[in-house]
Amino acid sequence: MKISSFLKFAAFGAGTVMSRGRKPIIGEVILTDRCNLACLHCAVNNINSVIYPYVQIRREMQLLYDQGVRILLFFGGEPFLWQDSGKTLKDLAAEAKDMGYLYVIVVTNGTFPLDLPSADMIMVSLDGGREKHNEIRGDTYDRIIGNIRSAASPNICLYMALNKINKDEISSVCSVAAAEPNVRSVSFNFHTPYPGTEQLSLSRPEKAQCCGEIENMMDKGIPVLNLRSVFPYLINNNFPVPCYQCVIIEDGKQSVCGRCIEIPGLCSKCGYFFAAEYSLAFQGNIRVIIEMLHTYLKYT
Repeated sequence: MKISSFLKFAAFGAGTVMSRGRKPIIGEVILTDRCNLACLHCAVNNINSVIYPYVQIRREMQLLYDQGVRILLFFGGEPFLWQDSGKTLKDLAAEAKDMGYLYVIVVTNGTFPLDLPSADMIMVSLDGGREKHNEIRGDTYDRIIGNIRSAASPNICLYMALNKINKDEISSVCSVAAAEPNVRSVSFNFHTPYPGTEQLSLSRPEKAQCCGEIENMMDKGIPVLNLRSVFPYLINNNFPVPCYQCVIIEDGKQSVCGRCIEIPGLCSKCGYFFAAEYSLAFQGNIRVIIEMLHTYLKYT
C-alpha cells in the first residue's frame, strides 16, 4: 500500500476510534454468484448463476465510494467469469482506481490467468498442498500454481480457508508463499459454517492448534497478513460483530460486514480473520492497531 493511501486509512481509523463512528471504509461488490468450481466448503456460489450487468456494478461502485469506502474488493462466485457490455474484470479494476479507490482487491479461485495490473492485490485461494487442495476444490492445484507463476504482477496474496480437511496444511501453503516471487503474502480464515457445511468447522482446540502453527510460520519469516494479537478472539469467537466499517453489496442490496449477516446465529461462529481484526482495531484495541500498522506497511 502506498504511504499516502496508508496514511488516509490510518486517519480514518483514528477518527473512527475517537468518535466511535460506524462509517464504512471497506466495501465488497459481488459481481456474480457463478463459479466454475464446486468447492466442498462453499455455500454461496451458483445459487442463481447470475452475471450482474455492468451498469449495475458501476452504480454500486459509485454508491460505495460516495459513502466513503476507499478499499474495494471484487468477489464472486468467481469474479473472472464476469463480463458484460464489452467489459471484463480487468476493466472494473482499472475503473475503480480511476474512480478514486485507494486500494483494489480481487478475490479469485486462481484458475484463470492473473492479468490484473490495476489491482493492488489478487487474493488467490489455495487450500493446502496438492492432495488436500484438490480434495476440496477439484483438480486445480497445478493450474493455480501455473497461473501464479505467470501472473502479470507480483501482487498476489494466498488465501486459505482452514477446515477439518486441511487444518494440517498450513505449512504447505506457507511454503508456496515463501517460494513464489509473485506472492507477496498469505492470509488465513477459519471455516464459517454456512448451512450445509457445518461438518467442516474446527473445534476450539483445533483453532488454537492452527493459530499456533501460523505463529510458527510468522516466526520463520513467512509474510502472513494476519494479526497474532487477534488469535485469542478468533479461537474463542468473542470479538465484536458485525464490523460496521465493512459493507457488502450484491444485486443492489447492501449489508453490513458480510453476506452471512442475515443467517441466524452465524455471526457468533464467524471465522473471518479480517472481520475480527478490523472490528477490534476500529473499537480502539491498541495492541491490534499497532500490529496492523506494522503488518500492513510491510506486506501490502
